[in-house]
Amino acid sequence: MMTRSRNLIALLAVLVLSWVVSVAHAHKPSDSYLSLQVDGEKITGQWDIALRDLDLVLDLDRNADAAIDWGEVRARHAEIAAYALSRLTLAQPASSGEQGATCKLAVTDHLIDNHTDGAYAVLKMAGTCPSAVASLSVNYSLLFDVDAQHRGLLKLESRSAGGDGAPFVLSAVFPADNAAQTLKLAESGGWAQFATYVSDGVKHIAIGIDHILFLVALLLPAVLLRSSGKWVPVADWSTAFWNVLKIVTAFTVAHSITLSLAVLEVVQLPSRFVESAIAASVLITALDNLWPFLPRKRWLVAFVFGLLHGFGFANVLIDLKLPASALVLSLFGFNIGVEMGQLILVAILMPLAYVSRTSRGYTRVVLGAGSVVIATISLGWLLERSLNLKLMPF
Repeated sequence: MMTRSRNLIALLAVLVLSWVVSVAHAHKPSDSYLSLQVDGEKITGQWDIALRDLDLVLDLDRNADAAIDWGEVRARHAEIAAYALSRLTLAQPASSGEQGATCKLAVTDHLIDNHTDGAYAVLKMAGTCPSAVASLSVNYSLLFDVDAQHRGLLKLESRSAGGDGAPFVLSAVFPADNAAQTLKLAESGGWAQFATYVSDGVKHIAIGIDHILFLVALLLPAVLLRSSGKWVPVADWSTAFWNVLKIVTAFTVAHSITLSLAVLEVVQLPSRFVESAIAASVLITALDNLWPFLPRKRWLVAFVFGLLHGFGFANVLIDLKLPASALVLSLFGFNIGVEMGQLILVAILMPLAYVSRTSRGYTRVVLGAGSVVIATISLGWLLERSLNLKLMPF
């Protein structure tokens, strides 16, 4: 009876891992970057949208050569502008019984810029509202019909609301389930902004499949010990707990260091190198579960590879280009959110792993087969990212 229970729990652990793997087959989530400046009733700004995302809805690559060149983009300027503006509405919210008024917005110029994950179309914009803007309602619906994981990242500045010539800055994230938000320019916005980035950090872990698989590969053996060339279960919960605590703490400290250094522009690495190195870290960790060759101190492995993952976490905040006045708070909130996301994963995975650790199903299926699956996925990522190939649908 006990064996059946353990095997059932092992099966549940496999299902959790299978869910993670199934998520990995989803389209990689994308971001667009909307920067708006408000001065009285006037609004200016720019909107950076990935060319690969625009290609999904407008078929920019007409010659099907898997490359979008400037000529293909330039020929579709009018369609790009019309599509983007149809997915963004700015308005002054209703007040004192009066009906809200929509702000008129137009695209004034088209450029191309490179972000950490590729080329983006840059739409310069200008518009006016009926009166001086104290609050701005933003309704964002870009790409949600083709990619539910897409997000709009907004940086809103208002010099008139800041006082003493210092601009007031507010940032916000627009996911599909919170596409309409009203932002008050006269608020300090500190705690609201902090809460937004805590939430975004949690979501970043939830959709950051490479980070999730790295943690899973690290944590699966945490309820086991290597003895005489074989994996054997730990004797008690205390041993497993301290193994997990050291791994998670080392990973947290490491990625917090490089996340901060990258966002504050102290150290920056090429995006392709970072993404390739992250894929390699997942592959190496998974292979070590099958044929151990790394140091037995898993916390040390977590720390070394965590330094690489911190640069990956930083990409979102780097591309948003927040000013110094908003950067520290956003950085702190985002990092807290990442840690919360990690703890949720640990809370789900580790009790199942601990209870099922003594069953054959755990070492053979969960650890063994699970590590094979993780290694296969990460090898595809490594080839794709380092050689700029498109081998996998995720």
